[in-house]
Amino acid sequence: MQSRSTSAPIPRQGPDRRTATTRPEAPAARGSARGPACSDHAKPGPHHAEPGPHHAEPGPHHAEPGPRYTKPGPHRREPGWPPMSRRQATLLVATAAVYLLVLAGVLLNTALVDLDWSVRLLRPYERWPRPEPLLDTWVVAGQRGPSAIAAFGWLAWRAHRLRRLRPLLVMGVALLLLNVTVGAVKIVTGRLGPHYAQYVGSPELFSGGTIFPSGHTANAVVTWGVLAYLAVRWRRTGAVIAAATACSIGLTTVYLGTHWVTDVLAGWAAGLLVLLSLPLLEPLVATAEHRIHRRLGRPPLPY
Repeated sequence: MQSRSTSAPIPRQGPDRRTATTRPEAPAARGSARGPACSDHAKPGPHHAEPGPHHAEPGPHHAEPGPRYTKPGPHRREPGWPPMSRRQATLLVATAAVYLLVLAGVLLNTALVDLDWSVRLLRPYERWPRPEPLLDTWVVAGQRGPSAIAAFGWLAWRAHRLRRLRPLLVMGVALLLLNVTVGAVKIVTGRLGPHYAQYVGSPELFSGGTIFPSGHTANAVVTWGVLAYLAVRWRRTGAVIAAATACSIGLTTVYLGTHWVTDVLAGWAAGLLVLLSLPLLEPLVATAEHRIHRRLGRPPLPY
């Protein structure tokens, strides 16, 4: 007769056996094997945890706009403030170098002064006297008063049509800059003209003259060059006409004996420096124009 303590043996639960208490965990185990996207999204799986390289963070085609769309880059111009191109900057530096070379050649009494005297002794107005009356009249186109009156008259009409002061302000700033730069060099060098030369071969410096650089030539470059600069439809044609006018005015002063050759060379360079500097002065012109419009009670100008 068996005792109650000797009941049927209880089977051992090995590592490979599953009891009823462990079966509910099977779906969780299967779900964890497939990843959280199929179960309860508790923890991100290896495929959906962090966004992948194709749809994780915005790519270069649909990301936030880059600097070239939010900030004006090197190829974009801010409205009303045109930057200086590389070609203009190179031309500006080259013109300044030529100006300095001519100035140094005159101060150091180099071969440029010999060229001045060779042309002076040639006396073209005596060798070829017939065009002298015509050239005496033509040289007026380079004088400050007559040329400025004609230029400002046309610019005033254009400013009235555009209802803007920019044409007048650009010409005023250019002439002011020309007066300051050329006038300073005239005073420092104090050179006398060919008609007042004291002896052959002298550079005629520091004698109280105001001939270097040529004011007629520089003024012709700036006055007629600014008209071409402000042109819209005929800018290239205006530039050609302005260059021809400035060249003829300079050569006319040499023919008449009122300037040395180096005076004319320096006048061309000085005037061209002012023209090439105008894009850098556009912010100043724009600021002055807006302030004047605001004081006059006019509506603000678009940038």
